[in-house]
Amino acid sequence: MKIYSWNVNGLRAVINKGALQKFIQSENPDILCIQETKAKQGQAEIDLPAYEELWNSAKRPGYSGTAIFTKIKPISVRNDLPTDEVFADNFGDPLEEGRVLTAEFEHFYLVNVYTPNSKNALERLHLRHDLWDPEFLKYLKQLETTKPVVVCGDFNAAHEEIDIARPKTNHHSAGFTDEERQGITNIIDAGIIDTFRILHPDEVRYTWWSHWGHARANNVGWRIDYFFISKALRPNLKSAEIYEDYMGSDHCPISIDLEF
Repeated sequence: MKIYSWNVNGLRAVINKGALQKFIQSENPDILCIQETKAKQGQAEIDLPAYEELWNSAKRPGYSGTAIFTKIKPISVRNDLPTDEVFADNFGDPLEEGRVLTAEFEHFYLVNVYTPNSKNALERLHLRHDLWDPEFLKYLKQLETTKPVVVCGDFNAAHEEIDIARPKTNHHSAGFTDEERQGITNIIDAGIIDTFRILHPDEVRYTWWSHWGHARANNVGWRIDYFFISKALRPNLKSAEIYEDYMGSDHCPISIDLEF
């Protein structure tokens, strides 16, 4: 089972460029998770008769949003993140921003996430660190009480220095603060595996590049897109890949292959 994830930075744009069609034709994913759709179902038309479409769009037009295109019919689908009232009041309801989309399959829950950015001035850092990251991890652990999880998407954080081209100058930048990195460490410490890093411990590869300074051409990037899996699925993991050559977004696709 090949599962892919791609922050497309606007589904309509990547379709209009022909990039998504080329990608699907070449890779033929069993399941494709998309972040930052910036569209509602019906606003981005693509002919994919083999796939069932699952959407969690933001209420705000042209913003955020997640979607899953799957050849395998899910058992159940949910598009919320259990939160308490304080979380919703202070951070905004994840449901309204379409940030979490979960599909249940026979062997696992698949969680597609578009994690909030801490913003350049770090004005949302404490909310992310104190509320989002712990709440999201709690949600994953709740799911694991029923069956293992596969978690993918844009986490808006590079975990270790190997995951960013210029770590020394970015320790206080959004996406590489100690707090954001700790959020990913907490996921791993909870027994949820970073699939790419477990299979490629020393490889320097990136999934996102700034639009500025010819960053992509010079490969000055960050690895901020991940596939995490429950430790119980480690024997099923056959590969974890990054596809830097696919254009159309400031992110590139990533994938895992699971065998059951």
